[in-house]
Amino acid sequence: VIIEPDENNTFHAFVPALPGCHTWGETFDEARRNVRDAIDAYLRSLKSDGESIPEDNGVEILETVTAPV
Repeated sequence: VIIEPDENNTFHAFVPALPGCHTWGETFDEARRNVRDAIDAYLRSLKSDGESIPEDNGVEILETVTAPV
């Protein structure tokens, strides 16, 4: 899951392993809750349509960069 601030001063959340699985929230925590709901709905939809759940083959890297003062 990736959650990032957007141009509307809200937060965009999406799941690269699930194409088209996007949501947003007014706050980071709201976006986090909403993306859990979006994942649940996405997976339920795949299951009800008889489709397989995609495997996440991505690599996880977390890096924070601080601008010099």
